[in-house]
Amino acid sequence: MDQSPIGRTPRSNPATYTGVFDDIRKLFSTTPEAKIRGYMPGRFSFNVPGGRCEACAGDGNIKIEMHFLPDVYVPCEVCKGARYNRDTLDITFKGKNISDVLSMPIAEAVEFFAKQPRISRHMETLVDVGLGYVRLGQSAPTLSGGEAQRVKLAAELAKRSTGHTIYLLDEPTTGLHFEDVRRLLTVLARLVDQGNTVLVIEHNLDVIKTADWLIDLGPEGGDGGGQLVAEGTPETVAKVKGSYTGKYLAPLLKLTK
Repeated sequence: MDQSPIGRTPRSNPATYTGVFDDIRKLFSTTPEAKIRGYMPGRFSFNVPGGRCEACAGDGNIKIEMHFLPDVYVPCEVCKGARYNRDTLDITFKGKNISDVLSMPIAEAVEFFAKQPRISRHMETLVDVGLGYVRLGQSAPTLSGGEAQRVKLAAELAKRSTGHTIYLLDEPTTGLHFEDVRRLLTVLARLVDQGNTVLVIEHNLDVIKTADWLIDLGPEGGDGGGQLVAEGTPETVAKVKGSYTGKYLAPLLKLTK
């Protein structure tokens, strides 16, 4: 799992990438008013005609090409960024319409869908990887590389584990608060406990010190690296002379080099 985007247009977001949006659309189609009007799950999709705002084709934004500069997105003047037409927005679940749900922070959505286990399970995995502050429908281009990588990890966590999967993560703690790093480590430990293998490329010592096995490459960066400096448990690497990683790891492990 690298830090490449989960999508390159505003249509892609955590809800669509993890697949939970399919369940949310089905839920809205079962509300009394939706049944009276004959609305099916497709009515609540912003990717097809019917329920979406046609002025922006469900994007919620209008793209302005700047030619020699990056494209600029401005809110749609018709739907005001809501993505849907007025009839679709009339349908509510627990007082919220489909646009309101997409605008929710994921941590809030966990509580909102608490009685829908299939939906809340997806939400909880997103919170577990430290994405509780991200809006459920936040467009992919606005997510950082680290956030995109954690959305991918959450999508994997929501699947039934086989216990025979190798996960490779590239600096997953980029931009994370200390508390979010702790959450991420708990998630990675869960994957290992299920029998999976987790390989992490990382410079964060809080992650390095918890590893079962370290491979320290160096001794320098770039052209000055590429050699195996040390390998072993964190305690072993911390005692290797010439290992920069070991030098800074030793105090955390309360070891004297």
